[in-house]
Amino acid sequence: MNQSHTTTDLLQETSMFCYQCQEVAGGTGCTTAGVCGKPGDVANLQDLLVYVLKGMSFLALSSDLPEHIERQLSLFTMNSLFATITNANFDHDSFVSQIRTALTMRDVIQHYWYERHAGDEASLPDAVLWKAEDEIQFAVKAKQVGVLCTANEDIRSLRELLTYGLKGMAAYTYHAYQLGYPHAAVDLFLRRALAATLDDTLTSDDLVALVLEAGKYGVEAMALLDEANTSTYGHPEVTQVNIGVRNRPGILISGHDLKDLEQLLVQTEGTGVDVYTHSEMLPAHYYPAFKNYSHFVGNYGNAWWEQTKEFAAFNGPILMTTNCIVPPKASYMDRIYTTGNTGYPGVRHIPDGADDTPKDFSELIEHAKSCPPPTELESGQIVGGFAHHTVTQLADKIVQAVETGAIKRFIVMAGCDGRMKSRDYYTEFAKQLPHDTVILTAGCAKYKYNKLELGDIGGIPRVLDAGQCNDSYSLAVIALKLKELFGLEDINQLPISYNIAWYEQKAVIVLLALLHLGVKNIHLGPTLPAFLSPNVAQVLIDNFGIGGITSVEEDMALFLGA
Repeated sequence: MNQSHTTTDLLQETSMFCYQCQEVAGGTGCTTAGVCGKPGDVANLQDLLVYVLKGMSFLALSSDLPEHIERQLSLFTMNSLFATITNANFDHDSFVSQIRTALTMRDVIQHYWYERHAGDEASLPDAVLWKAEDEIQFAVKAKQVGVLCTANEDIRSLRELLTYGLKGMAAYTYHAYQLGYPHAAVDLFLRRALAATLDDTLTSDDLVALVLEAGKYGVEAMALLDEANTSTYGHPEVTQVNIGVRNRPGILISGHDLKDLEQLLVQTEGTGVDVYTHSEMLPAHYYPAFKNYSHFVGNYGNAWWEQTKEFAAFNGPILMTTNCIVPPKASYMDRIYTTGNTGYPGVRHIPDGADDTPKDFSELIEHAKSCPPPTELESGQIVGGFAHHTVTQLADKIVQAVETGAIKRFIVMAGCDGRMKSRDYYTEFAKQLPHDTVILTAGCAKYKYNKLELGDIGGIPRVLDAGQCNDSYSLAVIALKLKELFGLEDINQLPISYNIAWYEQKAVIVLLALLHLGVKNIHLGPTLPAFLSPNVAQVLIDNFGIGGITSVEEDMALFLGA
């Protein structure tokens, strides 16, 4: 898109504008409908919801809110930001309802703001003051408050980089909150950062500082989720995961929510229905708590983008717990369910339990009983469970392998998978790595190489899977532990290279977290984010050595120093 166009021109030319994921149309932005399948009206409603969240955050920062309203606001903010992540929620009506709730909450918070600031209404931004009576007004306002409402492309770029980092941070804290692990400091930063995107006095330097501060809180959010998961379900263990099927009806669970999985396993126990994981739920098999369920069979299929063929073959119902849903095909439309902040029009939604009671999966279970067993796609096993606790236990063995030259380099190939043919680069890169290298991974990017026969080094597998994208914190902990063991002053002195595939906004907060930890020379692919203006991209290049990818051969020489 021509960057010289005015914001007014751009608004007139587009029915929507979104460039928050890697697969944006033309590498610049989706303007009529999302490549992900998101309709223009839903994209605009998501922008409007985020805008209202900014207004609520502005008010809350200088209000004395009762504790119960503080809790409601924190959870609502996390849940709403999470719902706007790519491939989470496509349901128009869901966002209309969420915006109505946000406006009601904003009015309540505004009451407390007035108690402290009576007569100071002139300081209130439009995100606080605008009113709407109906959905038509929502649609009009949504067109005025999206990405392109910021005319300066560098300020726009930094505001969006920050906002996308906040979306990823909210996803992590939402999961931790569901397990009973809130974090007041992260909640406060979410509000402060959201409100800052309304402040036209902030310079590019101010916003760069805020973006880097988001990395600090990203580390805290990921550490919190790690604590929540491991305290609740135990530390992941090295595990051989079955990828075949059994001759019984099954339910396939996808997304990232471990609490949903736990509740489903409890309710399906003794029913004759098996439970399988898909895509990012694969690492659930590594947790000790879930190994107690004999009907928790294994993993079915591959990364999220292959679901349109794999869900059809599964035959039974599918439960989407978080982002990674794609528009369903007719072959399984009547068998897919959503829950939490995930949604799709025409798909049955399982609501939260009242008063913190478990969700009711009885409809899903009864549906499964009437379905044939899954069609087998493959057989065998894959290994995982190399989160930081496990790798720390192997530390002496790893250090010895490095010191003897058996392991020359670690390659972090974490992140996301996706549909683009260019992502085959990562499979070829893994295949061509020399046998004295080890891949550290987390997220669904692993599906590009986790079923290859890459062997091991002295009993250490050459692919060490730490878990979901939610578990990327483990990779940072592993790097810091190795820095300590080798007595290094700088994390960048480690024999570690970063060749990371990204797709959506959780990858953004992981990147910012790594930058906060001082990691440099991270390479992102298959393309750099469209939301980085040339000047903002140059800041990241100059200060952190951020780069893209080229060819397998060129990058192999770069990473291995050949």
